[in-house]
Amino acid sequence: MPGWRRRLAGVGRGLQDYYAGPYRSTFARARRDEEDLFMMMVFSDALGVPNPASYYTVELLPVVYERFHEWHRRMGMERSPLDSLSCC
Repeated sequence: MPGWRRRLAGVGRGLQDYYAGPYRSTFARARRDEEDLFMMMVFSDALGVPNPASYYTVELLPVVYERFHEWHRRMGMERSPLDSLSCC
């Protein structure tokens, strides 16, 4: 890659950091909130909340089991609310 392209790419990365840098925590919080809502939708049927999309979300249970412990701790539940899933 020629030198001018490398410098231009560096300037582009610098501008990206300059403009998006102050909003990183806001983006991370929004991403975490979306993930919390997604986990609630997937586990809602198991938690006793009616879920009209449970037929589609049941396929995702094995994928999100790994993150269940950190999710329920973040939601303020000291122990697992599911009898069938004992992670604590």
